[in-house]
Amino acid sequence: MHPIRTTRAAAGRPSATRTAAAVTAGALTLAVTLTACGPAITSGEAGPDDAAASAERLQAPAEESPQGEITIWDRSGDLFNVFEAVIDDFNEVYPDITVHHEAVDIDAKLQNTLITGADVPDGVFLDDAKVAGFSDHLWDLTDVLAPYTDDIAPQKIDVNSQDGAIYGVPFDLDPGLLFYNEKALTDAGIDATQIETYDDLLAAAREYQEAVPGSKPIHLEQSPFLGQLQLEMYASQLGTALADDNGELTLDSDEYRQVLGWLDTVNQEGLGTRAEYLSPSDVGALESGDQVFYPWAIWFSFAPEQQLTKTSGDWRAMPLPAWEDGGARSGAMGGSSFVLPKDGENSDLAWLFYEFLMFHEDGYSAVWGENDTYPNGLATSIPAYAPAADPAKPLFGPVEGLGGQDLWTTAVEAGAQIPGGAPAPTWWTGAVDYLGTNVQRMYDGDMTPDEVIEQSTADIQTNLVDRQ
Repeated sequence: MHPIRTTRAAAGRPSATRTAAAVTAGALTLAVTLTACGPAITSGEAGPDDAAASAERLQAPAEESPQGEITIWDRSGDLFNVFEAVIDDFNEVYPDITVHHEAVDIDAKLQNTLITGADVPDGVFLDDAKVAGFSDHLWDLTDVLAPYTDDIAPQKIDVNSQDGAIYGVPFDLDPGLLFYNEKALTDAGIDATQIETYDDLLAAAREYQEAVPGSKPIHLEQSPFLGQLQLEMYASQLGTALADDNGELTLDSDEYRQVLGWLDTVNQEGLGTRAEYLSPSDVGALESGDQVFYPWAIWFSFAPEQQLTKTSGDWRAMPLPAWEDGGARSGAMGGSSFVLPKDGENSDLAWLFYEFLMFHEDGYSAVWGENDTYPNGLATSIPAYAPAADPAKPLFGPVEGLGGQDLWTTAVEAGAQIPGGAPAPTWWTGAVDYLGTNVQRMYDGDMTPDEVIEQSTADIQTNLVDRQ
């Protein structure tokens, strides 16, 4: 989902035609998540609430060789082609399930389809941040996911959870990384691998600017949506997010003041290139060596592979700096999952498709490994399922745009550092009109970090949280 590359399907990466996309906050501890998902502890007799909850939970087919037809919606683009190619492998295991795979503008069609109940698909590829908003129309997947939950990244369990139920089959994990132009920095006498904290990054940026006058080394995102998404990546490193596990707004905090204060410093000192992700002005600054540090999700790896033709091979990736010594070196930025609408005719069969895709070795190896769409493998995310994300068993190969770097190991190790947090609230996307916009006003010099927090908190609380 790259704004510049309109053929890119989702996988946690925003597209140019979409104003809303995924964000993933951190997760609560897995034990807390599982406790919340389980039945109430009573005298042992199931009450009416237990029966109602059970009826909302999808169950896998009981037949040894299930049969039927399923309709699966994905966005057009490269990921559609990747998933399409896995269908033959799926049919080797389930030969009597026919998969109708449709390329659909999900943002345009899904809401009305679910409301009317007409021609509802059995499975849909969906941004994590939107899962909670559609939860009334989706199966609770707690029971079918139970054999795998312990091995799924807690952050992905949490972002797909609402009121103790899990509504999405986790797809990707999108850890934040620090991408940097190694050649340009080396020419300036800077060793980026010595950067361990955000203070170190500021120092390196100042040093680079002295060596390359007129440069603005650090990326500052100009899109309100993407700027908020990146802000959440930084906050995720500190174990917080816009809302807590009860959906209460938590923007007014020391953590957000620290992040916004750092961004304001980058801007005030003229150390940041303010541009929209991979827009012409962004690419120009990257190619010229004026912008050499890009804190972003793993999916930036697409840029030096295909977008940055002049500096391809000069770039590298490392874990994000920490906010304090010994702090987490990654945060979550983006993500997508698969949901199963309750009005789908054969959602239980669609579960088998997603189970194969995400939890069967043949399935996830086909998705992230070498394939016709990605001869070197899909290197813009990593699996959310731990057995698939084994540092010792890379599914995609070294990335030539990153000078042949082993991005797999870097990303998997970074992903393991994403701290706990809380589910993305249903109003997250709506908050862009306030927080995302106010961050841009801060860059314009019209607001201080404290004013961003104060005004955004008041507006989000009044216009979004209180109106739920």
